[in-house]
Amino acid sequence: MTPTRKKRLTLVGLIVLGVSAATVVAITALQDNMMFFVTPSDVHAQTLPHDRQIRLGGLVADGTVSRDPDSLAVTFGVTDGAHDVMVSFNGILPDLFREGQGVIAHGFMDDSGTFQAHEVLARHDETYMPPEVMRALEEAGHPPEVSMPQ
Repeated sequence: MTPTRKKRLTLVGLIVLGVSAATVVAITALQDNMMFFVTPSDVHAQTLPHDRQIRLGGLVADGTVSRDPDSLAVTFGVTDGAHDVMVSFNGILPDLFREGQGVIAHGFMDDSGTFQAHEVLARHDETYMPPEVMRALEEAGHPPEVSMPQ
């Protein structure tokens, strides 16, 4: 192998190594910041890492909303018709939050199996339902009564 070819091979090797290192750093950074959508059936079917931020979606289960009279703490169940997950939230809930409404809660699962939410989103009008919640309800065999806007 000539010295010129050795230089070119070394240069190509360094470029490939640099691109690989950049790809690994980017994928690692994305893993820490990605937030996955899960349904109560997904929570029931698998063990989620406790430090992983996730979005839990479904309907607020009837008769499960419990408010602490001395604080903003509230607990409620989120259901997809097949399974329920209890959610604990400390803060101001959206005005449209009520039993039977579609919600998405951002947070994590704690050691006791309760979802600790730091943000709760409710659907914003009577005809809209988040696409993830609609798909999850349809997959669970409970098609929603409302449809998505065209």
